[in-house]
Amino acid sequence: MRVKAYGKINISLDVVGKREDGYHLLRMIMQTVDIYDELEFEKCDEDIIINCNKKYLPVDENNLVYKAIKLFMEKYNISSGVKVNIVKNIPVAAGMAGGSADAAATLKAMRSMFKKDVTDGELMELGLKIGADVPYCVVGGTALCEGIGEVVTKLKPFKNKILVVVKPNFGVSTKDVYKALEINKIHKHPETEKLINAMKQENIKYVSKNMRNVLENVTIKKHLLIKQIKEEMMRNGALGSMMSGSGPTVFGFFEDMLKAQDCYDKLKEKYRDCYITRTI
Repeated sequence: MRVKAYGKINISLDVVGKREDGYHLLRMIMQTVDIYDELEFEKCDEDIIINCNKKYLPVDENNLVYKAIKLFMEKYNISSGVKVNIVKNIPVAAGMAGGSADAAATLKAMRSMFKKDVTDGELMELGLKIGADVPYCVVGGTALCEGIGEVVTKLKPFKNKILVVVKPNFGVSTKDVYKALEINKIHKHPETEKLINAMKQENIKYVSKNMRNVLENVTIKKHLLIKQIKEEMMRNGALGSMMSGSGPTVFGFFEDMLKAQDCYDKLKEKYRDCYITRTI
């Protein structure tokens, strides 16, 4: 069984508080993009066997796909083994939920393979045990995510918007970024409701100019290259440019494919992980 696991960007990311257990309370507009990992599943006699084209990624119980299979098997009393081959295309440690997308796709594949009558809601609940982005990745598309990310409200689709995406040549630890965030020093929050309304009206210009990610301040302080890439995108025709998630991936929205192609060609000379894609 072959499935695609799609990455995401944040059109907005706001931190609105902190729980007693240290988790931050969020308000984010999430959007699926057409950059995906490919996962191939087959039943085997026993155990969980994972192969991946990126040799630096773990293929043991530290892999989120492994965790998703194990959780599903325990929850629904499955004794068969599963073998998975992962082809990673979504940049790693990039703020694009690559691992979470793979885990969500795995939960859905397990449901199909073992013919279990399980709702998306139940998969989302299970996915939350793996990571805060997994519930969103189960449903994907355009959504408002609140709580620690697990309260997902579907929004009107914001499809076919052209993007250039650049992942600099380093990763960022989400945990470290949140740890360094000082909520009382966030002076400018995204106007989430206004952004949602603009997206409903397909107003790409308003969205591009007003999207905001409060984690940028933390990550850019450590990695000035992110600011540089944002500026390069703007100079090369982007309507607006922003960091996704905790970074370091930067994306820009474009009015048309010609401008996007021009920007991509220039940035591709400097950055290996550079993509032209669309929202889906």
